[in-house]
Amino acid sequence: MSGTLNKVMLIGHLGDEVKMHYFEGGGSIGRFPLATNETYTNKAGEKVSNTEWHNIVVRNKAAEVCEKYLNKGDKVYIEGRIKTRKWQGEDGNPRYSTEINVDEFTFLTPKGEASASTNPTSGQASAQSSAPTAAASQPKEPSDDLPF
Repeated sequence: MSGTLNKVMLIGHLGDEVKMHYFEGGGSIGRFPLATNETYTNKAGEKVSNTEWHNIVVRNKAAEVCEKYLNKGDKVYIEGRIKTRKWQGEDGNPRYSTEINVDEFTFLTPKGEASASTNPTSGQASAQSSAPTAAASQPKEPSDDLPF
């Protein structure tokens, strides 16, 4: 195979709220840490748990959706690409940061199980109340006796 692939799939919990940065041209970027856990039993029979932290980067409209609906502790599925940035620190030494640039995401925490420390916003409430109305207003397709 001559091609290459840079694809990451993660399921984890937000370690902090989404931090947004807005640009003059109207673009935006959201960043948040994501924790993934691995648990296993070692040879001595002890349960061992390891947590890996990932720096997640979401852009533009997707970042605004994440900021609105994701809270610390929420579970989310992320698909994206690994990107390493390099810059020179204040001390003159090179610095590196490895990030996951998000292509797709799915919220996995049910609405009723959102973090107890967060209060639902009016935007979330209106989104919840408008969903059944939109589904009810769509015409039903006629049922045919076709097997496919």
